[in-house]
Amino acid sequence: MENNNGKIRKMMIILSKGTLENVYAAFVLANGARMEGIEAEMFFTFFGLEAIHKKKLEHLHVATVGNPAMHMPTMLGGLPGMESLASIMMKKEMEKIDMPDVHEFLDILSASGVKLWACKLAMDMFHYKKEDLYEGVDAIITVGDFYKQSEGEGVHMLMV
Repeated sequence: MENNNGKIRKMMIILSKGTLENVYAAFVLANGARMEGIEAEMFFTFFGLEAIHKKKLEHLHVATVGNPAMHMPTMLGGLPGMESLASIMMKKEMEKIDMPDVHEFLDILSASGVKLWACKLAMDMFHYKKEDLYEGVDAIITVGDFYKQSEGEGVHMLMV
């Protein structure tokens, strides 16, 4: 194996949360890698599967409870409508900077060569089928398969 002098060759991004802020963070990281000429693969597991579930991907919300970055008391974040309000406000801010919606962002990632993997265990646990997923998902794979994809020098793994 050749020495890559510490250069990042591939980013392996694991998304386990389905909140709007986590999904966009993972998408921006994968897209940024591709823009820098770095390979990128994403593994969607547990609630991260919502980002690639056809019926759920356009209905992601900002987490208002248990999120210290919201700078509001937990009780206030749990009031009816607060999560929807925060989500609407964040989506408006994202529109102002021309951030694509989730489906369009998935199209961009897929077209740029980002591999999109769904976790078999989580798919089984939530009773999801391949046809429930965004059409650009490359495959449903096991954790072991994902680790095999991660082999080699210059590969970095990141959990969002």
